[in-house]
Amino acid sequence: MGIVATIFMIVVFPFNSLLVFQQGIKNETQVKADFSVKEESIQAIAMKTEVKKPIEAPKPKAQAVDSPQYQPVRKDGVKDLVIPNAHASVIIDADTGTILHYNNGRTQRQIASLTKLMTAILVMENIKNLDEEVTIDEEPVYADGTKIGCPRSGYCISQRLKIGEKITVRSLLQAMLMNSANDAAIALGKHMAKTQDGFADVMNKKATDLGLVDTHFCTPSGLEPDGRESECFSSAYDIARIGAYSLRYDTIWKIARQPNNTIISSADGKIQHTILNTDQLLDQMPNMIGSKTGFTPLAGYSLLLVAADPTTKHRAVAVLLDDSTRWTDIRTAIDWTFKSHIWN
Repeated sequence: MGIVATIFMIVVFPFNSLLVFQQGIKNETQVKADFSVKEESIQAIAMKTEVKKPIEAPKPKAQAVDSPQYQPVRKDGVKDLVIPNAHASVIIDADTGTILHYNNGRTQRQIASLTKLMTAILVMENIKNLDEEVTIDEEPVYADGTKIGCPRSGYCISQRLKIGEKITVRSLLQAMLMNSANDAAIALGKHMAKTQDGFADVMNKKATDLGLVDTHFCTPSGLEPDGRESECFSSAYDIARIGAYSLRYDTIWKIARQPNNTIISSADGKIQHTILNTDQLLDQMPNMIGSKTGFTPLAGYSLLLVAADPTTKHRAVAVLLDDSTRWTDIRTAIDWTFKSHIWN
């Protein structure tokens, strides 16, 4: 019996051990397979649940259109334009941004009320209803320089703004663009951003978005705050590009062409203000789209003017900074531009 039992154990136990071993291999293989499936499932879930970054919209170009139809070409043998009285001057094709004339175009300097073009752009992009009412506080009322009712500092022809007066965004735009009224620009900036500094931040963000590298705004009006004058600057080239971009908004340039003695009123109609236009070439240049003036003692007399060729298909933006003969020189600049170039 002992011999038989021993033989039985030798035969049976190894067989059982083999079964256990094989079962172990099978279990291990299954575990690996299960783990592999789970790992693939986790990866699949991770791929499905991965947070995708939003696609950023392309930044707008600092020109009148994103996809221009024509390209300006300078005619052979044309001499360069010379404007000796301007410390800086630039002319660009509005649709393509192509430089047609350039002199000290990236010199950083104060630009005074040419600043108001950026303020107007931000109004158009952020206020959908131009009949929205703005409540006037002390800050615009006590602003320096040109104000509503006072077309020149110290010279008033009608009622000024009053503290607490309600007036529409449209009326303030008229005063700001036509008569370069500082109180109107300040009121618009504060209406959109609570403070002038807050609005300047919005202006500088827009300048960055447009790729303007020689520009830093301080106020919505272009007045330089005492002690911070060096912080407020742009260049003829950057301002020309702002002017080109502003052509996307017809309202800006329709307002800029309105005649002298335009009347704007408080929202309730009880207060009337007479607005003059600083544009000295109104009705004198049939191809002119509009202009914007600027002056402070630091900036000197500056001017931006937009004009079209006789076909009205092509527009040019000319900028003169610190030019005591700006109105004569701007006519020379526009005449040279359209005589010297063709558009293909």
